[in-house]
Amino acid sequence: MSRKHILLALGLAAAAFLLVGVAEGQSPILSPLEELGKALYFDHNLSDPPGQACASCHAPEAGFVGPESLVNENTAVYPGAVPTRFGNRRPPTSAYADGGSLFYDPADGLWIGGTFWDGRATGWVLGDPLAEQARGPFLNPVEQNLSSPAAACAVVQTSPYAGMFEQVWGIGSLDCGAGVDATYEKIARSIAAFERSAEVNPFSSKYDFYLKGEANLTGKEKKGLDLFEGKGMCALCHLNQPGPIGEPPMFTDFTYDNLGIPKNPMNPFYTMPPWINPDGAAWVDNGLGAFLAGAGYPTEVYEPEMGKEKVPTLRNVDLRPYNGFVKVYGHNGYFKSLQSIVHFYNTRDVLPSCGAIKTPKEGANCWPAAEQPMNVNHDELGNLGLKPHEEEALVEFLKTLSDGYRP
Repeated sequence: MSRKHILLALGLAAAAFLLVGVAEGQSPILSPLEELGKALYFDHNLSDPPGQACASCHAPEAGFVGPESLVNENTAVYPGAVPTRFGNRRPPTSAYADGGSLFYDPADGLWIGGTFWDGRATGWVLGDPLAEQARGPFLNPVEQNLSSPAAACAVVQTSPYAGMFEQVWGIGSLDCGAGVDATYEKIARSIAAFERSAEVNPFSSKYDFYLKGEANLTGKEKKGLDLFEGKGMCALCHLNQPGPIGEPPMFTDFTYDNLGIPKNPMNPFYTMPPWINPDGAAWVDNGLGAFLAGAGYPTEVYEPEMGKEKVPTLRNVDLRPYNGFVKVYGHNGYFKSLQSIVHFYNTRDVLPSCGAIKTPKEGANCWPAAEQPMNVNHDELGNLGLKPHEEEALVEFLKTLSDGYRP
């Protein structure tokens, strides 16, 4: 698959972030708009019933993904404010998340940008995909379950930061009446500002210091980096070099790919009632393709995108709040360790299907079939030829991407 758009993707990402110099050991200084967004992001009253904030599923201590080890180890998909309701995918990171509005690059035949795993927060409405994404969970019955923008506005109106809202957006901006739609947009734009802030995107990993010549990689980490850029072919999608004017790498090209990941049989979405999941156990996650089909694109546009999910950043891919904390990987949380997903990338097309094995052992003598067999990427993963010690080295390198490193 061609990746000629690399510089364009980096440029889009770099334009989305204002990098603020922060002295070692100090917290970044947030603008008033970013402070407001932070207050909204952590407000557990912005749900019905109260108790679920944006940070409940996108927590800083876990790299802005799901912070509950027990959930990750089991369903991987998080319950909503109503605890018997579940969505269909694991939480993506809200850090390093903005690659610009969704668009199609005809030269390479690739969709780039947008947010959510399926790209449905396109940026086409507000000109800001992060703000469009922030509008969604508050009103989603399987997430924060608020009944309307007015319900969200009412929470903000009675919050300790209501005065801050009008300081940022102007007197009368917290309008829960005729102007409630504009108020709701301001709520979303405030959260997007926080998600772009230096607090959420500090670029403070060991690898960042290595690029600046202020840290050294161990021999194993350096071997992993060489594999990442070479035999493992990781850098073709998870770009790891500075941008055209020195912007730190985002470790994603913001495109979409079908990795051939199996169904996650523990995903509770399969058992949700028909008003949430009308397909029941037969539901197939078609990712970007399903979004494009629903948006009215013709078959020749959406069919090549069936099964493709957003290429995630690898920043903070191993960041966890404590040793033994389980993190999950893949859009559906099928993989429960970095080691397992690296092994899958390496051997997916080498091992036979588990359906053809008398005593299947996933990852040892077989892999389950892809959830969506259309459009699986066989060019950049599946048969990498990595030896076990090379898989280990790749994992060691990935661990250098966690923020909070001190040289």
